[in-house]
Amino acid sequence: MEKTFLMLKPDAVQRGLIGEIISRFEKKGFKLAALKLLQVDRGLAEEHYKEHKGKGFFEPTVQYIMSSPVVAMVWEGKNVVALAREMMGATNPANAGPGSIRGSYAMDISRNVIHGSDSVESAEREISLYFRPEEILTYQKPGEEWLSE
Repeated sequence: MEKTFLMLKPDAVQRGLIGEIISRFEKKGFKLAALKLLQVDRGLAEEHYKEHKGKGFFEPTVQYIMSSPVVAMVWEGKNVVALAREMMGATNPANAGPGSIRGSYAMDISRNVIHGSDSVESAEREISLYFRPEEILTYQKPGEEWLSE
């Protein structure tokens, strides 16, 4: 089953949106495989956003992600990478569809509530930054067989 990395950013944590956002992924039928509340340090922040190094928004993004705890998560499910991105909505909340997470909760592109991997390869890289293999659980949820073929 496909896995993705999602992170609730400092604005989501500070605004008390953790449960609301997690609930959306549970209700969709995805399975939570790992979760932790953590304070991101500079090394982890720079490694996470390394593809943006040298861009004008790199340093503000690094500073922001270190400013408050985040919730790092691994979710599992059929087509979870693409479907989670669709549920999140556009990176810029002004372009996020109504009912999407960013459309519902985010006000600014630099405070857009959630991060999600953009590909299976990115998910594997990001998961490995935040979780050791033994922290990612495998289990059966009741009713799981009714979600897809």
